[in-house]
Amino acid sequence: MLIPILIASLISSINAAAIYLVHTNKVIAPDGFGRSATLVDGVFPGPLIAAQKGDNFAIEVANELTDASMFTSTSVHWHGLYQNGTSYADGSASVTQCPIAQNHSFLHSFSAPNQAGTFWYHSHYSCDGLRGPLVIYDPHDPMAHMYDVDDASTVITLADWYHAKATVLRYVIGNIASSTLVNGLGRYAGGPMSDLSVISVEQGKRYRMRLISMSCDPNFQFSIDGHNLTVIEADGLLTEPLVVDQLQIFAGQRYSVVLVADQPADNYWIRNLPNYANASFEGGINSAILRYKGAPQADPTTVNTTSTNPLQETNLHALINPGAPGIPEYGKADINLNLEVSVDGGNFLVNNVTFIPPTVPVLLQILSGAQEPSDLMPNGSVITLEANKVVELTLSTTGPGGPHPIHLHGHSFDVIQSAGNSTFNYVNPVRRDVVNAGSLGQQMVIRWVTDNSGPCSCIGTTTHIDWHLDAGFAVVLAESPSETRANMNRVPDAWDQLCPTFNALTPLQLGGGGLNSYAAAANISTNLYPPPPLPSSA
Repeated sequence: MLIPILIASLISSINAAAIYLVHTNKVIAPDGFGRSATLVDGVFPGPLIAAQKGDNFAIEVANELTDASMFTSTSVHWHGLYQNGTSYADGSASVTQCPIAQNHSFLHSFSAPNQAGTFWYHSHYSCDGLRGPLVIYDPHDPMAHMYDVDDASTVITLADWYHAKATVLRYVIGNIASSTLVNGLGRYAGGPMSDLSVISVEQGKRYRMRLISMSCDPNFQFSIDGHNLTVIEADGLLTEPLVVDQLQIFAGQRYSVVLVADQPADNYWIRNLPNYANASFEGGINSAILRYKGAPQADPTTVNTTSTNPLQETNLHALINPGAPGIPEYGKADINLNLEVSVDGGNFLVNNVTFIPPTVPVLLQILSGAQEPSDLMPNGSVITLEANKVVELTLSTTGPGGPHPIHLHGHSFDVIQSAGNSTFNYVNPVRRDVVNAGSLGQQMVIRWVTDNSGPCSCIGTTTHIDWHLDAGFAVVLAESPSETRANMNRVPDAWDQLCPTFNALTPLQLGGGGLNSYAAAANISTNLYPPPPLPSSA
């Protein structure tokens, strides 16, 4: 087993190949408030996993969690990687695997031969810190002529942070983050003047900055005082260059932007405003620092100005092979799905069904012989799709809680209609894997081809938004169950052992004070559990 050496930088880094990630608990204070967290290798964000296009991945996740006030089982989803033939390595608890039990490990072996770009990894379990960046670099990047620097120092993670643990907050409707963190540092209102992250640049150079929203809930308005940003990538796929002065980034989304360091050598505020009422930048909250070489080590004095050229998703266009698949008319795909999101008593429903995680992962059900929708659990939340068909999915929202970022596992998709926009674009829409599905009264439309047999989970707010996933906002799209076994690489013996090991755990061994997302084992929604008292330190 190879334990990689961490490279010191703004974000610690691991080169892809044989990778060993240890999940542990540790007290950290990223915004000056100390709390126990669930971490990868003891840091937040987790170490950057850096790979080259065409690399194979062998990532062993070791569970050494000990804090029973949080979940002590774990899982990791490699967000944005298609997992062709390796759905068992996707890391989606209850969909493609059982969680990894305490004091056990699981080796995720997979490849991403045709993918390069900005990705990330995270747990579908909670919002207590288990998340980190993953970048696949392309030595023949078609956009390389636009930038001079692209390394660990230009990976920028954006996150919300909570002083109370997720096991408490998941029962609080409308909870608000205590702070936002940029590269793992931030400040909170009324708190100490903690250190902020510093992104260092040199005058005259061009930087490819890879923005990753690791948010559990809010979306962010991101900008850098005095600088334009040229978008060249959305969610691991290149776009035609688009100059903006501000961009809205939703939970799970990623953008690469080129920043030209063409301003006087000074300090400039990096602004990351969450969509909360009364959010501000007072005292350096929701901020980081862009520091030119030669500038003093001090907080910036630059002034926030109103955006005049914000990013509009409809202005983004795929760079390579633009155009949506199938007949370029609404409703003329091979398979046309309509999903309606509503809310009832604090639970989310998709087509009038609340998702309850099954006791047996959907992939295991399929490999055990289940084929028909009526055979697959959870009943009403699994949609089967034929292989090699064009799918058009329309999602509309009739209840509160938006805007809803939607992530589709196993695929990227073309955004035919963006939320809040009345036009359809089949010619050159943006292609990505997380899209804003909008708010009350809005809809979005996406298209893709079912060329990745296995259960991909199209989860409204996958971790995105974590609290809504807990409340049942999800469906599973099972592509060609009859072909899954034939197209699947050999499932590792260790994968077969995940469920027996996990199912043998007692409620106390699951952690979370006995309150866990696998309350579904008793076919009971987690929202029906009495919430524990909010800690006085929150």
